[in-house]
Amino acid sequence: MKTLKTSLPLLNAMVAFEAAARNGGLTSAAEELKIAQSAVSRHVANLEQQLAVSLFMRKGNRVTLTETGRSLAEAIRDGLDTIRQAVERLQTPDRDTFVVGCTYDLQQMWLMPRFDLVASRIPNGQVMLLTSYDYRDFDQPDVALSLRFGRPEDWPGLVATKLFDGEWFPVCSPAFLAQYPALTSENPKALLGVPLLHSTTQPGAVDSWESWIGTERKLDGPRFTNYLSMMHETIAGRGAALAWVGFIEEHIRLGRVVRLTATSRRHQSSFYIVTRKKSSPAIRAVTMALVDSVEHHRP
Repeated sequence: MKTLKTSLPLLNAMVAFEAAARNGGLTSAAEELKIAQSAVSRHVANLEQQLAVSLFMRKGNRVTLTETGRSLAEAIRDGLDTIRQAVERLQTPDRDTFVVGCTYDLQQMWLMPRFDLVASRIPNGQVMLLTSYDYRDFDQPDVALSLRFGRPEDWPGLVATKLFDGEWFPVCSPAFLAQYPALTSENPKALLGVPLLHSTTQPGAVDSWESWIGTERKLDGPRFTNYLSMMHETIAGRGAALAWVGFIEEHIRLGRVVRLTATSRRHQSSFYIVTRKKSSPAIRAVTMALVDSVEHHRP
């Protein structure tokens, strides 16, 4: 029977690898962790050997994450963040903590630019973000509200307040558009001749390039289990991607990406704030502030 000890790599190795991935190199990770660079290198090498995968591409003294390495780093980061939050909650049991549940992608792409709206409505308490891809974690009694993708009937007994539709449209970086100017034609077939970045979804799903373009064959291009990683590659100019309407506005406003079409496609599900039927004034205030922020930025 496998246990956590036998099925997972050593925690020290995962911490060292995550630091190297986040800092973009072994030297910076060593400085952060206050250990020798050789120790970081040894941890990463042991991790690669144990998993039988390459986590970094090495060229001289430079290292670059592989797609496998990027996925593992994000998973470790999420796991460590969950552990950190649990420890903080154990260490501060007497503080009035306002817990917001959210998936990692939605937290980074949509909630963090609005974090001040949440914090300003909780003047006498502490705001804590609980990140998870399992909505059951948000049903815990200490979670004040959560942000979820679905339909109200998915959460019986709870109150769902709509934030925005599950709406998609294609985007790319300005440099990528300059390279492929035909992408502004509104003709989906124009996308067949350019590098495409895919989320790991079924070809017939509304958020797939196959569905958007209208082709039955599976299209080439890297596929991402993590939406944030796909957007990083899009901003870097390495392909066009289909973006959530609520996730991408900040990057469009900052000029990091451009919207390619006026048209969009809608998923049958939407994004909601989910709360209990009996909500405190603080919960209602935060809910109203987040909903108003959507209305304020709606075109």
